[in-house]
Amino acid sequence: MSFVSPNSTRISKRFAELRASGELGIVAYITAGDPTIDATLKFVLALAEAGADVIELGVPFSDPLADGPTIQRASERALKAGTTLAGVLELVRRIRQSGSPFSEVPLVLFSYYNPILQMGLEKFASAAASAGADGALATDLTPEESEEYRRILATHRLDTIFLGAPTSTDERLAKIAACSSGFLYLISRTGVTGAKDALPDDLPALLRRARGVTHLPVAVGFGISLPGHVSVLGGLADAAVVGSALVSEIEKAKSVDGAAAALAARVRSLKEAARHGLSRREVAP
Repeated sequence: MSFVSPNSTRISKRFAELRASGELGIVAYITAGDPTIDATLKFVLALAEAGADVIELGVPFSDPLADGPTIQRASERALKAGTTLAGVLELVRRIRQSGSPFSEVPLVLFSYYNPILQMGLEKFASAAASAGADGALATDLTPEESEEYRRILATHRLDTIFLGAPTSTDERLAKIAACSSGFLYLISRTGVTGAKDALPDDLPALLRRARGVTHLPVAVGFGISLPGHVSVLGGLADAAVVGSALVSEIEKAKSVDGAAAALAARVRSLKEAARHGLSRREVAP
């Protein structure tokens, strides 16, 4: 049985495949342009080869309010290297044209709203779609202010992903889910991004609430860094989003090749946990 509509994006197709095989997805976040755009191209293909199901390309921003120190530093490094939103869109095009067997990995542009607004919604959506992006997440854009953004992105068949939080009421979660396509991104805890040792106790309750208001796949992020986290999420969520732990590997590495190898090793261990975790998902009927 197929879960895929003919109009679906690479993102929804990938989640349908994961659902059919009862497997938790791994969504990998890295900051584009850290340390360079050329390095990011290499990192994306290494992550995809290691088993990342969706890759979020962070667009560096000068005032990243939702990000913890690890991603803030990555943003600073990428901005110093001259990375712009236009440069990230060109990177997407290069990934798609790379000839790599992993060049078709679903790609999400993860940005604050300001760079998108500066470029112009129509110009952004058109450029993102023609480059080969699959969707966008504007961290600080609220559902109430997103109508035009969603309309324009939908015209270009780009998914619009929004963030739900533990502080969101059921009514609010329903509103966020109604604005989302591709998947719903649930923040596991309040505060900024950053790797943590344990997942919050109230996460299962938050996931149950989200399931009550949407049929979209649910990805959980903020604080996920260890295979154990992924094992626990197996029976609860559709995907785990890993960001700071990967960005930290790039920061620590002595070379671009070293960083690519470390990223691949980290995602491989997380994907292994996703495939054989304690609570591997029941295959959908």
